[in-house]
Amino acid sequence: MKKYLTEKEVSEITQLKLPTLRNHRHASRGIPYIKIGSSVRYDPDDVMKFMQQNRIDPEGRADR
Repeated sequence: MKKYLTEKEVSEITQLKLPTLRNHRHASRGIPYIKIGSSVRYDPDDVMKFMQQNRIDPEGRADR
């Protein structure tokens, strides 16, 4: 079974502050998430995809 990440774990991985993650969810942007009751969880694959999509290569090489 896949382990889903808490918002605190995602904050540590992405270095985004918890309020930023919460603002993104409220604005329907950012990393896709799962909500069960009041619990929020993130699929690790979605977190890595988000990080890769926001990757900037200073030499201009495409890495997507």
